[in-house]
Amino acid sequence: MPKRVWLLIIGMAINVTGASFIWPLNTIYMHHELGKSLAFAGMILLFNQGAAIIGNLVGGTLFDRIGGYRTVLTGGVITLLSALTLTQFHTLLPYSILLVTMGLGSGIIFPAMYAMAASIWPDGGRRPFNAIYVAQNLGVALGASIGGFIAFYSFSYIFIANAILFSSFFLLVLVKFKPMDQRQDSKAYSTVLSQGVAIKDKRAFSSLMILSVGFFICWIAYVQWQTTIAAYTQDLGITIDKYSLIWTINGVLIILGQPLVKFVTKYVTSPKSQILLGNTIFICSFIYLLQAETFADFALGMVILTLGEIFVWPAVPTIAAGLAPKGRTGFYQGIINSVGTGGRMLGPTFGGLMADNLPIQVLFMTLIFLLLIPYVSTWLLTRVEPEPQKGA
Repeated sequence: MPKRVWLLIIGMAINVTGASFIWPLNTIYMHHELGKSLAFAGMILLFNQGAAIIGNLVGGTLFDRIGGYRTVLTGGVITLLSALTLTQFHTLLPYSILLVTMGLGSGIIFPAMYAMAASIWPDGGRRPFNAIYVAQNLGVALGASIGGFIAFYSFSYIFIANAILFSSFFLLVLVKFKPMDQRQDSKAYSTVLSQGVAIKDKRAFSSLMILSVGFFICWIAYVQWQTTIAAYTQDLGITIDKYSLIWTINGVLIILGQPLVKFVTKYVTSPKSQILLGNTIFICSFIYLLQAETFADFALGMVILTLGEIFVWPAVPTIAAGLAPKGRTGFYQGIINSVGTGGRMLGPTFGGLMADNLPIQVLFMTLIFLLLIPYVSTWLLTRVEPEPQKGA
């Protein structure tokens, strides 16, 4: 693995560790500390993820125009300033506003990091995206586990820890990321635009939109673990530190599960087949949750869910990178990241409204039904995508 990919891995792990002091506890903080309903908490998260969608599109476009270093630095400044302010002001109104600006900054960072990984290791196929994905979940494991114990004493300490980690990420980018722009073709973006959109480009973009449908649905389902299921575990008497431990299980299993990924992908070589395999495991996890009542039940449900995500999440940006015409890698990664963010944006409101008014088992059954859609979208993708596909 190239050394520069290792720098991206370290940067992503630090950034996500900082964010993971906050995001797993968002719904708990708003519902139990600020006294707001699940639907209201979901609405604030909707604005947060809406800002992240804008950030994804801006970040992807900026990557193609000005390179990864300045793009990531821009997002890092926004998240750092938001985090520093949050240490002092975290009542309902400032918390809500700063959550939105943090979403914007993070949204700018993520597609640029994925696009940088693709440009630094263009022959890596799934591997650079899997490396960034593992780094994200190392951050989740560290941040969620430590954050839950810190929050047990005071949420104010959570905001301080978040600011410290974002400061570290910003300094790393400032000092180490600039040389990574050397591999960028600064003229490629304008050349593509000046030539107009070719027929193949239109077919590739249509394929990206089909891919996006299934990805969106998967995130609608997955984000319930961060929102409605988080609050549901509190109602069942599962403490915050134990809930955070569930996310630690998620992060650790992703890291320890890499030999399994390597073994399975020797036989399930197509990213599309990996999506189908992971989606099937997602469905199994929600079927299991229909009877979950104890910490052990939710821990096992997370194990099943994690086995699904280790196949789905890296496969999607791999396909997107393979579809992208020259000079539009950042744009395509921005689109696919914004779709995932859209699922994280609408999922909390959708799940919160259902959980506020219906038994949560009805939500789980609805999600099982929705997770049939990725089978259809992946089948359509096979028939529409241009050939050959890079990185498949």
